[in-house]
Amino acid sequence: MKTFDYTITDTLGIHARPAGELVALAKTFASRITIAGNGKSADCKRMLAVMSLGIKQGHTVSVTAEGGDEDNAAAALKDFLMRSL
Repeated sequence: MKTFDYTITDTLGIHARPAGELVALAKTFASRITIAGNGKSADCKRMLAVMSLGIKQGHTVSVTAEGGDEDNAAAALKDFLMRSL
């Protein structure tokens, strides 16, 4: 299991566009990927679940990847968050 934390810097937080891109990226991996923040947790492969977290600027999220490609999944998602949010 690989886990990392990231603090959202985007002024809009995790809104529709980056949430869709995050979900699309997560779906390319076989690992089970979850994102947690704002007191909630969600399957990172489900758009509405990610949006329902209500993650805003300044909130810290914790991303966990668990499975055969967890190293690659965690690295790719961390890179995405750092570039996009």
